[in-house]
Amino acid sequence: MAISYRSTRDHHATPFSASQAVLQGLSPDGGLFVPDHLPQLNLELMDLPKLTYQELALKILQPFFSDYTATELQECIAKAYGDNFTSPQITPVKFTDELAYLELFHGPTIAFKDLALQLLPHLLQLAAQKNQTALKTVILTATSGDTGKAAMAGFADVKDTQIIVFYPKDGVSEVQEKQMRSQTGANTHVVAITGNFDDAQTKVKEIFDDPNMILALRQQGYQFSSANSINIGRLFPQMVYYFYAYGQMLKAGKITAGQAVNFSVPTGNFGDILAGWYAKKLGLPIKKLLCASNENNVLTDFFASGIYDRKRPFHVTTSPSMDILVSSNLERLLFYTLDQDAAKTAQLMNQLSTRGVYTLDAELIAKLQAEFFADFATIDQTATEIKRVFEKEAYPLDPHTAVGSFVARQYQLKTDDLTPMIVVSTASPYKFPEAVLDALDKRQEATGLAALEQLQQVIAQPYPQTIAELFTAPLLHDLTCDPKDMKKLVFKLVEQN
Repeated sequence: MAISYRSTRDHHATPFSASQAVLQGLSPDGGLFVPDHLPQLNLELMDLPKLTYQELALKILQPFFSDYTATELQECIAKAYGDNFTSPQITPVKFTDELAYLELFHGPTIAFKDLALQLLPHLLQLAAQKNQTALKTVILTATSGDTGKAAMAGFADVKDTQIIVFYPKDGVSEVQEKQMRSQTGANTHVVAITGNFDDAQTKVKEIFDDPNMILALRQQGYQFSSANSINIGRLFPQMVYYFYAYGQMLKAGKITAGQAVNFSVPTGNFGDILAGWYAKKLGLPIKKLLCASNENNVLTDFFASGIYDRKRPFHVTTSPSMDILVSSNLERLLFYTLDQDAAKTAQLMNQLSTRGVYTLDAELIAKLQAEFFADFATIDQTATEIKRVFEKEAYPLDPHTAVGSFVARQYQLKTDDLTPMIVVSTASPYKFPEAVLDALDKRQEATGLAALEQLQQVIAQPYPQTIAELFTAPLLHDLTCDPKDMKKLVFKLVEQN
């Protein structure tokens, strides 16, 4: 039976096809799209080591994008995962004495967002054709550092598309900022806001939900869509690398088919770890998903107490892509935890929006704790983990991966669980050179490009192409605005094109 999509907040809404959900991004009622059922995959675990990443992606994604033909989806996948990745494996696993690290940073922007955002533009273009829309598309996205660059790289110069990215001015690394501000493409726009990521994300959602804004855009010949992980075209492609990592563990003889593994996932907006949860529901033998946070540990407290409280200090850390207090994709997990009760989900999301807090009862949080473990790392603990792993293994971690690595070891110490552990490595250390150099006691007050040069000398690894290009790339974007002016600026940018 073909999968259709419904909202987490409205049980009675007309179902959407996959292409409609990709095109729409966010449900009209403000909820997130979820599949009406989960498929049975025609996939044997023992066959995983034999499949290429592209072959595996087709097998896993076909049921979720059922109104795309197999040929169409295969062509999209071939375009998304090719020479634009520096590893033929796309997401190789690095084995150390202690842990396995699933490297998701071999794409064009050296961060895990590439795995979905190299595919999404192709899915979106086909979706527009399938739904015979004459409207052009405005991709509107808030980023805490990585989504913005990866989205712009994926959508640059894509026909009939404008992409507008908002990021917190003082909440990303210098390398992340230069990557975004040097992005080419006549249809790309990046704007710094004088606020934090949650300010940007909240305002973007308000714009999506504003019927007057939607009508005004339609009169200009445009419709909104999203490149954030709220879009199913972002979320479900991330399931693939969990299965692919399991296949590499089998191939390396680290596990046997059917043996359980754990994944430790650096977590901000909850999309990456939710993809792992979906992979588990599809039959991947995952015992525990470790939700690894930085000092913005709202999720750690939630999984411990059942209380989600965003009314807390916001910390700017060395792992900026996780500097988030409102984890949007948690709504999908909440929906399933509530036995797919859309009304109850909507009620709790309204409480979060109006009061800044909601609470689950003990029975519900116990259901979550059976599948998830949550902990966090401070800035100092993150730095210590970077140094420890590099000195022991000669393997450099970026700060986000270091958070995942630290939480993985904490889990093992607290539980004595010896289940094979895979840490999801979400970015290259070259994305955050200052933080890595500081952790290794090697920085000499260098920032930006100078820090990159120092880091290259320390870790003795070639620059990825995207980093090498930064040394000569001109800055092409210089817009800044207050969060309250984002709506006005979006309309102005659209009018200009």
